[in-house]
Amino acid sequence: MSLIFDVKRYAINDGPGIRVTIFLKGCPLSCVWCHNPESIEKTVEKLFTSSKCIGCNACVESCENHACTLTDQGILTDTNVCLLCEKCAEVCPTGATQMSGTQYQVDEIMDIIKKEITVMDQSEGGVTFSGGEPLFHHELLIQLLDACGKEEIHRCIDTTGFTTPQKLLEVASLCEHFLYDLKVMDDAKHKQYTGVSNAQILSNLQLLATTNVNINIRIPLISGVNDDDENIHQTAQFIKSLKKALVMVNILPYHNIAQKKYEKLGKISHFIKMEEPDKMRQKKIIELFNSYGIDAVIGG
Repeated sequence: MSLIFDVKRYAINDGPGIRVTIFLKGCPLSCVWCHNPESIEKTVEKLFTSSKCIGCNACVESCENHACTLTDQGILTDTNVCLLCEKCAEVCPTGATQMSGTQYQVDEIMDIIKKEITVMDQSEGGVTFSGGEPLFHHELLIQLLDACGKEEIHRCIDTTGFTTPQKLLEVASLCEHFLYDLKVMDDAKHKQYTGVSNAQILSNLQLLATTNVNINIRIPLISGVNDDDENIHQTAQFIKSLKKALVMVNILPYHNIAQKKYEKLGKISHFIKMEEPDKMRQKKIIELFNSYGIDAVIGG
């Protein structure tokens, strides 16, 4: 059993074809540009959208622990006494209060996936396990990949690569495709912006490139963080050194849609606004990758 915070059907940017993407909750990284901040904690979290609140007091009255208070700013939750029992979300008539994270068994997740088999087969799509960090849920992931394999469903992993080599290889033996993040090559910068070293991530990508899986490398592109020529050249050189020649690079320009999510989590003080490199810079970066013979595109 594990926490899932979202399921996206008819996904077209999470691997080949039309896919079902399962978002598992919990990530060992804490990237300052994370666009899914609700995915980081490996626990249920409460989300509150003030614009939806009608001040009906239903959540306040339902809370046996008196954690909810109606104020001029909407509902405030005392996290010191909130038990995350979900009663406030259950009684909220407008969806202003919601919970992020629902426990699912393997068979329940497979029921969701199998409902879309016809669409997946017709589009040569499949299922993608994302997060958070799916490899953070190694045991569950192995069971899901095995179950999907028995149904002949194409399997894809969207990962930071931050795991042990043993777990990576076991997962790779049970899937066909990886979407693998490369954030920044300098280790000190990587620690500064994600909270962890990239040494294992880079080593694991080299290891993954010796297997039979297809690989898309995804680079979240942030102005002033990893869009400089030095980092792009180092990234291209590293990719070029991999044993697997056919690697697609997807450049994903930063967007600040996470701000609303931080507000809903009550963690707006954690939000750091960053900038997307302009279109000319993005074009130049594509040209730099192409100069190394690497197929790179914006998006995907």
